[in-house]
Amino acid sequence: MPTSHFNHHTPWNKGKLIGQKPPLKLQEIWSIRVRLEIAHRHRDLALFNLAIDSKLRSCDLVKLKVQDIAHGAGILKRALVIQQKTKRPVQFEITPQTQQSLLCWIGKKHLSNHNYLFPSRSKPDAHISTRQYARVVKSWLSLIGLSPEDYGTHSLRRTKATLIYKRTKNLRAVQLLLGHSKLESTMRYLGIEVDDALEIAEQTEV
Repeated sequence: MPTSHFNHHTPWNKGKLIGQKPPLKLQEIWSIRVRLEIAHRHRDLALFNLAIDSKLRSCDLVKLKVQDIAHGAGILKRALVIQQKTKRPVQFEITPQTQQSLLCWIGKKHLSNHNYLFPSRSKPDAHISTRQYARVVKSWLSLIGLSPEDYGTHSLRRTKATLIYKRTKNLRAVQLLLGHSKLESTMRYLGIEVDDALEIAEQTEV
């Protein structure tokens, strides 16, 4: 076969977004929330809110049990989990609106402490898979006209961390919230060097 066939082959990544998936903007967060509320998608609303608040990787998020975020009949204001990837503990806050959506979902599903917070619909005593979660995230993005190909589950993990950094510029705080062992990892994860450079460029008139 002629080598020219390979030389003129279109790159697989041409026109595609490569690298970190972008976080959601504040307006996009509220747009998704409103649509989930209107549609009475109680599980999805609880899952979406907790994904934003917890900043957990999908593998940790789907494995949460009711007892991880609740005490008695109430939802904790702060929770702690051991990350599957790093085996390091990480804490996260649960905001009032997330608490409310979780209480609604737990009550509607009649979940007890030992139950998975987001059980599988097809397999008894199992949680939703990371693949199922990824599909659900795509459906949320489509609700507000965002391209599912441009975003992913990591977009939700990055969202609140990015908003906190932009508001405070406290990189150490974000590192702790994400459970990163190295500050450099947090810098790469947020892409702050590029963002800050662009921000400076936008404010510079030539």
